[in-house]
Amino acid sequence: MNEPLNQSPETKRWGHLSQFSDADSLLAAVKALRDDGYEQIEAFTPFPLEGLSEQLHLPRTPMPLIILIGGLLGGSSIYALEYWVNLSAYPLNIGGRPLHSWPSFIPPAFEGVVLGAAIFGVYGLLWVCGLPRLNHPVFEIEEFQRASVDGFFLAIEATEDPSPPENLESRLQELGATGVWEVPDV
Repeated sequence: MNEPLNQSPETKRWGHLSQFSDADSLLAAVKALRDDGYEQIEAFTPFPLEGLSEQLHLPRTPMPLIILIGGLLGGSSIYALEYWVNLSAYPLNIGGRPLHSWPSFIPPAFEGVVLGAAIFGVYGLLWVCGLPRLNHPVFEIEEFQRASVDGFFLAIEATEDPSPPENLESRLQELGATGVWEVPDV
């Protein structure tokens, strides 16, 4: 069951959750809250909204760099392994070819690029998304279950409140929120 909305002062709160009736009012609220000085705003919608990520000022993802590093490490490590094996560990003169025959090293090195990029991509995605996270404080609000069906929600962390919580609740209602809840810190 949900915690009461008016929590005691010693209860730590994560922030506020507000529900909006449609996508346009959610986008307008995000713009107004950003203008008011709120930085840590999360939006939860049942489908992607055009322009929402720009209004939220989401940071650029580090995934391309992570995948590039994985690809470079994978390819260079396979190439270095082939070089070491053919020149140091087991030098075999086959058909008079040079020991460092780079054209024959390219296909396995390319496979190393693909493998390294894929492995770094999977683990990088888990790291960037903060997974596995099995619980989030907004899950404590029963109405949040509608977020994946037909609800438009905004979550604002308490550390980002430039004003007292009562002012934020009234501001969210001014912006058209159909419901505002304090989210307890779990």
